[in-house]
Amino acid sequence: MDTHATPVETEVLVVGAGPAGSAAAALLSTYGIDNVMLNKYPSVSNSPRAHITNQRAVEVFRDLGLEDEVLARATPQHLMGEHVYATSLAGTELGRLRTWYTHPHFKAEHDLASPTSVCDLPQHLLEPILVNAAATRGSSVRFNTELLTFTQDADGVTARVRDRFTGDGYDIRSRYLIGADGGNSTVVKQLGLPLVGNMGLGGSVNIVFEADLTRFVEHRPGDMYWFVQPGVGHDGNGIGVLRMVRPWNRWIAVWGYDVSAGTPTFGEADGIRIAHQLIGDDTVPVRIESISTWSVNDVHAADNMSGRVMCVGDAVHRHSPMNGLGSNTSIQDSYNLCWKLAMVLRGQADPSLLETYRDERVPVGRQIVDRAKRSEGLMPPIFQALALPTTPDADTMRRALDALQEPSPEGRARRQAFDTALQNTIMCFNTHGVETNQHYRSAAVVSDGTPECEAPRDEEIYHFATTRPGRHLPHVWVTRDQRRVSTFDLCGKGHFTLLTGIGGDAWRDAAKRVSERFGVPIRVHTIGRNADYEDSYGDYRAMSGVEEDGMLLVRPDHMVAWRSASLPQNPDEALCAVFEQILGRSGATSEAGSLAVSALLAP
Repeated sequence: MDTHATPVETEVLVVGAGPAGSAAAALLSTYGIDNVMLNKYPSVSNSPRAHITNQRAVEVFRDLGLEDEVLARATPQHLMGEHVYATSLAGTELGRLRTWYTHPHFKAEHDLASPTSVCDLPQHLLEPILVNAAATRGSSVRFNTELLTFTQDADGVTARVRDRFTGDGYDIRSRYLIGADGGNSTVVKQLGLPLVGNMGLGGSVNIVFEADLTRFVEHRPGDMYWFVQPGVGHDGNGIGVLRMVRPWNRWIAVWGYDVSAGTPTFGEADGIRIAHQLIGDDTVPVRIESISTWSVNDVHAADNMSGRVMCVGDAVHRHSPMNGLGSNTSIQDSYNLCWKLAMVLRGQADPSLLETYRDERVPVGRQIVDRAKRSEGLMPPIFQALALPTTPDADTMRRALDALQEPSPEGRARRQAFDTALQNTIMCFNTHGVETNQHYRSAAVVSDGTPECEAPRDEEIYHFATTRPGRHLPHVWVTRDQRRVSTFDLCGKGHFTLLTGIGGDAWRDAAKRVSERFGVPIRVHTIGRNADYEDSYGDYRAMSGVEEDGMLLVRPDHMVAWRSASLPQNPDEALCAVFEQILGRSGATSEAGSLAVSALLAP
């Protein structure tokens, strides 16, 4: 039954209201873009599911003005890091890791990389923040509404949707459509986007329960506890997990099952039994909230868009929860896409700008799926070090663990192998470089003509702070009126920003003229003695990579679009050429545009 004689009209239709979709809707409404967001379910997520919220995701919330609300509901970093490996929560400890950058060495690296901090915010607490922000800023949020099909033409997308409460169907007409509908994406299927990898590689059950475990954990606070126990898990061995949802009385028990035997059914008694097995004390009162199964996937999309439809989040990258990269990458997909959509819809940029979403984010999706797969592979060596058979029983497991304590050459070798395997699992949690070192290469990035600079350390592990075009603007503290301000907070909010120093006043004039020509606001900040912001610590000078009269041009998503080492003879022409390329006004390729800019900078 049709309830609308004419289609509902909007600029962007967002299909899905998870972290990627709700972030997209909140960003679009913040940028003043009319949008409708569909959620086929009657409410936001009622499951904790995703929880690790890394610095780059928190930066998006900071740019949206939501950071304080996020941190008020999240578990802070200092309560996340102590990851204990043991026979059970009450049982013998086998070792510990200081994860999520809580080791003093990694904590310093973490704090230098961003004004924000990693935190643990379960998805059922995050989604209401983003959905509420979207709705209060102008998004039309429609629950119980699912996408059935869609068609594209030269001017837009017509989507057929159904109200699941009434059964009524109607059309929504939009200029663009964002597919944020998760790991079983209708949008991806209808577009026929190519998926690389495999689904259903391993099975797990999540048992959400309430239990006061304070006496077991408050002296060793962490968000995950790992238990070596007999059962079905990695390669037939058992590793169970207790994941903290709220300190220290709400938890998820995670246990594996053999997918080849089909999906098992679990009742409340099974949930209590598994929770007690992982706790190691069956006298602890446990109240089961929910039980659900899920599978480990290893899939990324080789393309994330077609015509006027772009896909974000789990729709285009699905992987193990190792490293906590899923929802964080999903949110950053939307952060990359939405400022581009806004500029195209306002007529400031040619639609070709949207093609850079593919160029910039497909490689990121491929990278994080690969990283999660490799991290998943770090768990089996723990069991291999114990020389366990494929499916050990309780006695076999006990003898293997007892052998770790033997004062013999064999015992020593086993301890060394086990401890090495356990320590190597730090890469399941601490991959700061994967989180922070995205390097974009597209027409929305203009080369400054300098050669590639290799990172001095492993870019998967360590943050690499550089102002090279295509990299994230490094965070340093500057001051204004004696108060510290992060360089991050000088940029963003949907606008381009130009940072320069003493002697760079001509850039301000150039930005004004280029802004007027293209209709694109460009904020300008000077940094240095007696400038808009003081470089009180000297950190901006050290990190900028340019002279005082040079400049950094920063995109709305805090990526460096271009830099000039010094003031060229004609800054107006140079800046104009840069924006012609980024906005797609020149028709030049990325390489051709960069060469044109380099020619203008030549002495």
